[in-house]
Amino acid sequence: MSDQAVHPSDLEARTMRKVGLRLIPFLVLCYFIAYIDRVNVGFAALTMNRDLGLSTTAFGIGGGLFFVAYVLFEVPSNLAMERFGARIWIARIMITWGLVGIGTAFVTGPVTFGIARFLLGAAEAGFFPGVILYLTYWFPKAYRARIVAMFMVAIPLSSFFGSPLSAGLLMLDGKGGLAGWQWLLILEAVPAVLLGLATLVVLPSRPQEASFLAAEERDWLTGRLDAERRAAAAGHGGGAGHHGSVWAVLTNRQVWILAVIYAGSSATSNTLSLWMPQILKAFGLSNLETGLLNMIPFGIASVFMIVWGLRADRSGERIWSTALPLALTSASFALTLLTGSLWITLFLLSLVLLGNYAIKGPFFALATETLPPAQTAAGIAAINTLAHLGTGAITSVIGLLREKTGSFPMALLPLCVLTATGCVLVFWIGRSQARARMAAPVAG
Repeated sequence: MSDQAVHPSDLEARTMRKVGLRLIPFLVLCYFIAYIDRVNVGFAALTMNRDLGLSTTAFGIGGGLFFVAYVLFEVPSNLAMERFGARIWIARIMITWGLVGIGTAFVTGPVTFGIARFLLGAAEAGFFPGVILYLTYWFPKAYRARIVAMFMVAIPLSSFFGSPLSAGLLMLDGKGGLAGWQWLLILEAVPAVLLGLATLVVLPSRPQEASFLAAEERDWLTGRLDAERRAAAAGHGGGAGHHGSVWAVLTNRQVWILAVIYAGSSATSNTLSLWMPQILKAFGLSNLETGLLNMIPFGIASVFMIVWGLRADRSGERIWSTALPLALTSASFALTLLTGSLWITLFLLSLVLLGNYAIKGPFFALATETLPPAQTAAGIAAINTLAHLGTGAITSVIGLLREKTGSFPMALLPLCVLTATGCVLVFWIGRSQARARMAAPVAG
């Protein structure tokens, strides 16, 4: 670098600001659309289930099939992204899930509905872990926690903004010979196709391709990332730690414990995004009223997710920051059994989602600090995959329980038990870490 070069701290700040502004808003928008396309069937169900003759059990099974495909194709999709490049593969994912989303508008019954949900899961598989991997190509370690938190806030925002939008689109019923739920599925899937095409222009695969960065900025960023990769390889014995990593991860008890903890959060996020419109509708609300009220819990959760994440980062404490939101989620689920009031139920579900989204940042910090360094990348992928297996199972079970008991609070009890179990396991990890710290001086 020449004598004219800007001081490294100024260069770093300028470079990361440019990268953040170029990538993060676009990726958040993409994930926002992805999540809307995943859960908009929850609003479509308000009229679609009647038109197609879908029972709550059939709807739940269809919802579960999404996650079966998502899990099956998640790892192959990430491997393909490494081969074809992030720009092309992320574009492929978005275009195909948009096309499948449009096709879902033309299902005719339980079988085709199940097939459509399976295909949507296969098409979308790899998007979230693919973007997480993509972000490691651009952001040094010191930036990743906050960047992932900013990216994941798209989940509650998708329900906050998507709820009134979906309710409004149902009012197009009969236009052009299509039902309102068909218009909803079509119009909310089209942006995925358009954003997929835009990805080919907006997203460079690697910093070396970033024409929006000056040469010195590209040099600094690639140098910093290369240095971190070399340091990580040295820490893993020159890369030897990667050999047998899949088996090492799958036989690591910590991975399974963390997967059970995250399964409660993942299942709650996806289940309530899918079922909450029907929970609220059961109180006799109109579709528009359902959409407007459904916004409230997700809006509160979006704000608190960032607040709690910043608090957890400032304190550096992980166990209580993860366990308390899980305890709040579980207790609020249990309390829904004691009320038949719309407003109390809405308040309790707001607490459920407030706790559920607050866990995201502290949990992934806890996971990366708990797993051995050589297993962190594969371990996080395994945790996400195993947690989604639990999510698929819970989604199907809730539909069955709702049909058998006639009660949504009873149907949500598995989530209450799963999040309570996760809370206990977080404290178990904390106790294990305390014992390890106490034993360390003796071992030395």
